[in-house]
Amino acid sequence: MRIPLIAGNWKMNTTVAEAEKLASSLRDSLDKIDGIEKVLCPPIISLTTLSKVLQGSSVKLGAQNMYFEARGAYTGEISPLMLKGLVEFVILGHSERRSYFAETDELVNKKVQAALDFKLKPILCVGERLEENEAGKTEQVITRQLEGDLANIEPSIDLVIAYEPIWAIGTGKAADGITAATTIKFIRDTLANLWNSDIAQEVRLLYGGSVTSNNIAEFVSQPEIDGALVGGASLKADEFSSIVGQSAAIKKLRSDA
Repeated sequence: MRIPLIAGNWKMNTTVAEAEKLASSLRDSLDKIDGIEKVLCPPIISLTTLSKVLQGSSVKLGAQNMYFEARGAYTGEISPLMLKGLVEFVILGHSERRSYFAETDELVNKKVQAALDFKLKPILCVGERLEENEAGKTEQVITRQLEGDLANIEPSIDLVIAYEPIWAIGTGKAADGITAATTIKFIRDTLANLWNSDIAQEVRLLYGGSVTSNNIAEFVSQPEIDGALVGGASLKADEFSSIVGQSAAIKKLRSDA
């Protein structure tokens, strides 16, 4: 059985002091929850501080982005070499990066390859816009993204894919569990075609988009969904702890069945 994963994407929120306080309040509660992988993705300026806060705990760190070159004249960028040894995961291809910073599938592809080369685990985000969803183009969009993002990349179970419908991110309008599971099954089938069915069955697929403690059970109760990439709700300690706790309990019930 794939190990469930819940990752909190703090986006451009929290000062270093605020991040330290939030991570400290989360550490003890998350450490008590077994059977699930827990990842915090704070702003890059807080990674070193949080690595000390979380040292010895079961909570892991992820970065929100990185460039694909190891070093060079790329002012303002963070390289995989800088992240290696500091984090285990890195979010790549998030819709906010694609839309606000014009990231293309070609660029995301280079980032995914670089992450894997440096033994980092990419959380690759894919998803469609509202108009694409309403036009019935969800599968077409996701196929294009996966083919571009994973072009010429060797199969790896270190890859994590997050389905994040753009129309649901930060809007309070989440997809329902069945719809999300149907799309995530399509992602797994597409991955099997691009790589192979054995690897596709091992890669963890997450849902993201207005996930809260009130709706997380709807998603993780679906066999195809292996966890969640959580945005705003991960900035509230009690809320995020509840999301992780509910996810662990549901996955345990399934494994015991």
